[in-house]
Amino acid sequence: MLQFNRQVLSLVSASLLLGSFSIGHSFESAHAVPPNLANLIAQSSNAEALLEQGNAKYAKKDYRGAISDYSDAIRLKPNYALAYFNRGTVKSALGDKQGANSDYTDAIRINQNWGSRSLADAYYNRGLAKYGLGDKQSAIVDYNAAIRLNPNDADMYTGRGVAKYDLGDKQGAITDFNDAIRLNPNYALAYYNRGNVKRKLGDKQSAIANYNAAIRLKPDYADAYNNRGNAKSDLADRQGAIADYNEAIRLKPNYALAYFNRGLAKYNSGDKQGANSDYTDAIRINQNWGSRSLADAYYSLGLAKYDLGDKQSAIANYNAAIRLKPDYADAYNNRGLAKSDLGDKQGAIADYNESIRLKNSELHLPYYNRGLAKSALGDKQGADSDYNEAIRLNSNYPNAYYSRGLIKKERGDKQEALADFWKASELYQQQGNTEWYNKSLDRIRELGG
Repeated sequence: MLQFNRQVLSLVSASLLLGSFSIGHSFESAHAVPPNLANLIAQSSNAEALLEQGNAKYAKKDYRGAISDYSDAIRLKPNYALAYFNRGTVKSALGDKQGANSDYTDAIRINQNWGSRSLADAYYNRGLAKYGLGDKQSAIVDYNAAIRLNPNDADMYTGRGVAKYDLGDKQGAITDFNDAIRLNPNYALAYYNRGNVKRKLGDKQSAIANYNAAIRLKPDYADAYNNRGNAKSDLADRQGAIADYNEAIRLKPNYALAYFNRGLAKYNSGDKQGANSDYTDAIRINQNWGSRSLADAYYSLGLAKYDLGDKQSAIANYNAAIRLKPDYADAYNNRGLAKSDLGDKQGAIADYNESIRLKNSELHLPYYNRGLAKSALGDKQGADSDYNEAIRLNSNYPNAYYSRGLIKKERGDKQEALADFWKASELYQQQGNTEWYNKSLDRIRELGG
């Protein structure tokens, strides 16, 4: 009798990011652009005129030129807070968060009687820069200062809510998003962010309601469709989820994460070929996911390839996942399964060993699978030991009882074998696995039980 070697494979859930928000408020100008701007600059090298010229270049996305003009304005007028503020905003847009942080700090230090709203913007923008640098706690301090100066700005509450969320204060984040929505009932981003937090807190229906509001306010909100699909998938509404992923992809054709999530939904619906296609597209697009997220796509593609019977391609994809994420315990375990199916039992055992060393989150699985490989190589004692460990780690795993029962049956331990088959049959019945429930009863009858 062949031993039962099917593993229940766990899928990787897609990570969710809170939406991006604007880099800053509308640009501050010293005054209206004078009609004779060029002459004014040529004749007097006026700092205010340079600021206006920098603003015009910023509007045309000539960011380097804008920075040059603001720098010249600061050279002429060293305490020109507004020029520091605008230069900081352009630096932030270029990704220079450290330079932006420095310029906003100078703008706040100088504080040329801006009034509370302008100073609030400087604190807010510096908070964004600090957030971008990973200093979430300092970002919150700046958002607090901004809100104290201007308590009626929805963006500031949203920025603080995102930082609180990242630091684990989910209820505090929801409170801030609530305030943002109170101040601006048409703020799609605040609904979207609140939906993300609600989902993380397990309130899937409320998350969907928030995504609905975000989509109603912003019908082309691809991220909201994607994340609503995730919430629907959580509730086992896979067709509804797939419809949302379809819409996200229609709105954003190179949306790798939506392809990946749609692949997960298709896989869980039994459409392995469709999942294979979506994972392939997600990998092809690869929208700067980072190595760990791309590793999940390769891993999931490996699962689909395995289920479609293409074991060599499955191994190639697990290899790619492991190369990107060397501590990927699940990928080692599942690569071991594919190797075992292709007859490479020693290679499979090596992979199961690594999965065990890396503390697989379902540690009983690599122990059980290693037991199967050892048994196939004739090491019944080693197999028995691994099945024992699998049962110790998960006493409700019927496969291990069934396979251990086979070993006990082979060596003539009738009563112990019967006990294992009875336990396996009981668990299979509880799990609704009729096929293996009946096979367990067949083994019991063979032993006269």
